[in-house]
Amino acid sequence: MEGSAKLSLICHFLLLLFLSSSHLEIVKICSGQDDQITSVRCIASERDALVSFQNGLTDPSGRLSSWVGEECCKWEGVECNNRTRHVSKLNLRNPYHSVDVGLVDDDPTAAYKRSCLGGKINSSLAKLKYLSYLDLSMNNFEGILIPDFFGEISNLRCLNLSFASFSGEVPSNLGQLSRLQYLDLYADSYLGVSTGELRAESLNWLSGLSSLTHLNLGFVKLNGVGETWLEKVNLLPSLVELNLHWCELQGLPLSLPFSINFTSLSVLDLSENSFNSPIPTWLFNLTSLRKLHLTWNFFQGPIPQDITNLKLLEDLDLSDNLSLEGHIPGFLGNLSNLKRLDLSANEFTGHIHEFLNGLSASTSNGTRLLSLDLSSNSLVGELPESLGNLRNLQILILSGNAFSGSIPASIGRLSFLKVLDLSYNNMNGTIPKSFGQLSRLVDANLLMNSWEGVLTESHLMNLKGLKSLRITTESTKSLVFDVPVEWLPPFRLDYIQLENCRVGPLPLWLQVQSELTFVTLRNAGISGTIPDQWLSDLSSRIIRLDLSKNQIEGKLQPHQLAFPHLQAIDLSSNRFDGPLPHWSINVAELFLEANSFSGPIPENLAQLMPRLQKFHLSWNHLSGGIPPSLCELQSLQVLSLRSNHFSGELPNCWHTFALWGFDVTDNNLSGVIPNSLGSLPSLSVLMLRNNNLHGEIPSSLQNCSGLTTIDLSMNNFTGNLPSWLGGRVLDSLFMLRLESNNFAGDIPQELCSLHNLHGLDLSDNNFSGVMPKCFDNLTALVFSNSSEVFENLLYVVLRGRQPEYGSILADVNSINLSGNDLKGGIPDEITSIHGLHKLNLSRNHLSGKIPEKIGNLEGLDTLDLSHNRLSGTIPQSLSHVIALKHLNLSYNNLEGKIPQLPQFNDASIFAGNSLLCGDPLPTKCKTAT
Repeated sequence: MEGSAKLSLICHFLLLLFLSSSHLEIVKICSGQDDQITSVRCIASERDALVSFQNGLTDPSGRLSSWVGEECCKWEGVECNNRTRHVSKLNLRNPYHSVDVGLVDDDPTAAYKRSCLGGKINSSLAKLKYLSYLDLSMNNFEGILIPDFFGEISNLRCLNLSFASFSGEVPSNLGQLSRLQYLDLYADSYLGVSTGELRAESLNWLSGLSSLTHLNLGFVKLNGVGETWLEKVNLLPSLVELNLHWCELQGLPLSLPFSINFTSLSVLDLSENSFNSPIPTWLFNLTSLRKLHLTWNFFQGPIPQDITNLKLLEDLDLSDNLSLEGHIPGFLGNLSNLKRLDLSANEFTGHIHEFLNGLSASTSNGTRLLSLDLSSNSLVGELPESLGNLRNLQILILSGNAFSGSIPASIGRLSFLKVLDLSYNNMNGTIPKSFGQLSRLVDANLLMNSWEGVLTESHLMNLKGLKSLRITTESTKSLVFDVPVEWLPPFRLDYIQLENCRVGPLPLWLQVQSELTFVTLRNAGISGTIPDQWLSDLSSRIIRLDLSKNQIEGKLQPHQLAFPHLQAIDLSSNRFDGPLPHWSINVAELFLEANSFSGPIPENLAQLMPRLQKFHLSWNHLSGGIPPSLCELQSLQVLSLRSNHFSGELPNCWHTFALWGFDVTDNNLSGVIPNSLGSLPSLSVLMLRNNNLHGEIPSSLQNCSGLTTIDLSMNNFTGNLPSWLGGRVLDSLFMLRLESNNFAGDIPQELCSLHNLHGLDLSDNNFSGVMPKCFDNLTALVFSNSSEVFENLLYVVLRGRQPEYGSILADVNSINLSGNDLKGGIPDEITSIHGLHKLNLSRNHLSGKIPEKIGNLEGLDTLDLSHNRLSGTIPQSLSHVIALKHLNLSYNNLEGKIPQLPQFNDASIFAGNSLLCGDPLPTKCKTAT
């Protein structure tokens, strides 16, 4: 949750940073000495035109409230020429700023919409014959067409309609604007606000824009243009900047039948068009390029050496092509002006020594590179000391590779570094003391490695700008923070994540971090009680608090703390005791499992925590009944109360549409399954194991068509299995566990229609009749299809806790019918279930022979056919099942020689078969005479 929230905020910031710079570029290009803001009088006919235009607009925030009176040249967003008095500029760009995003307003989308102009654009604008600048960007015109009459405003030099929710065909009339220098129709949605798509079936109109220097058609669908788009763009000889990002362009030719006219091009963005080809080398003839973005185009092969022709290149983005490969070449160092390089999300391999040496040798004073992103490739080896030669580097992202070893000591020479991301590698060494020399470092992300060693005051004392510190190591490794107890750090963090790092009792350097919004100190060796003052300092800002897997003790008192932004709190696997806290907070996720809490769940929990989505109280000492008020939690998704002492009946009031995980395993609950559980259309995981529940399975559960797990085992349920439990009604079912109940009757044939079933356990009941012959219709078991969806859902409910999680996963791809009253033979069809790992048919009254083709089950790990009435010989094919680890054929009527099974030397697995002979039994087989 915290990752996505932080990423979203960063994305909004970068987007608005781009928009701001782009807007400044418009002003720079289109501003002239003749168009200055003055106190000239407004021309009446133009004022009337503006009023008519205003009357067609919606203005929920009153941005145009100044548009009254005679002097229109003083109205907000209106500028007039100082000499002619004509309206020359109309700047109605939405002023919504990045500071508003997620900070000032709880709903940034709603805040943005309130600041938007919308409605219709009156043709009166065409009367502003001297208008040179028109900016309607960042507004919301809700999918209306771009007016044709814009092409009649012949003096326009700048037209910006970006992020304004226009749709339909781009009017060809725009081609009449021969003086136009800047055209921005960027058509992506902003903050999720989108009302259609902008498209162009032809680009012939571009030929009329002879003065155009900047063209942005990002997100305008150009798939209807075909492969002629490049020829049309080539008619713009003055073009300096071209953005065709995500335009669904049809092909990028590897060679050109014509010469390139736009040789002055400085910025080229062809990102996200999926060309699926090698990178065309003619691109490298555009020697004026300073920025080249080719991300997400599925370019293939190595980086061409011709790229070194781009001597002026400052920004190169080849990220997310997925198929660029080979070593990262050292000749990239010849791009001596390069400031930003992004090669992330490709298939580059090998070491980076040659590449770094090429970069550091690019100028006499070291590379000018400011940002380097090589993340999500297949790079290996230790990071070389030459990394420290990138003296001007501010951003270094090497995450998602296979780098190993320690961070080189030379890292300390990167004195301008602000972002360091080495997460998701195989780093298995130490963090050098020179790390502490990075005084400008803001974000240090060292997650998901295997760090070891000691971090001292020297590693931290100079990190004055640090805001985010993320370090995780393996639980088997030792990374210790050895910092003086009274040491005060120079930084104030807003994000900290330390997992499996030993910090000891909550140290002072953490207690003084009063500006934290995200806190994860998981398995950090923290003991004792949580200081009240620290919680109080955090309460007004904290969004997520995770102190799980420590030795924190004490009672959680109902402190009078306000947590206005808290979304998740995880105090699981500690030593808290006493009653559950009566916190009144807006938390969405509350994890308190694996502690020693006692007493009841507060009756008014729904009023205290109305936004609760995930509620985990498993493995405590809680008692009393499950309060009906939980049914009032309209957003509740997961309720996990496993392994407590709850008693009484389950409430019969469930009506929330969000609940998908319900686990009350290992309690003292009684009564029947409430019918209202069938009113939960999202219910996916239902676990009622080991209680005192009784009665039949209610028919209302057939309404829960998304069920993946049903575990009713170890209760007192009775009756026959309903036919709807199989078939198409519950086609999503992955696991059905009904063992140790009093179910009776035949096993319904409809179970064979559960094509996603991976585990079936009907053991220790009173089922009778014969085994169904249709088990080979269980497609997921036959082909051993992926159970990833099931495993992920179960992981969330059990939070991956062992051994419970592991024991359920161990039953994936298994059938257990043991301990019933089944008769007849074992169907031959069962030998077609090739994905079967476990088969237990023991303690029944099965007769006949073991199927000859039992050896077809090559993935079989466990086979138990003991305590039946099986006869005949043991099939020779059983010796072909090399995966078999657990076998029990005891107490049957089997005869003859035991096949060669070298992995089994325990005679007890064949005991009770008096006519069997051969190893490992002491009875030797008679030699035929």
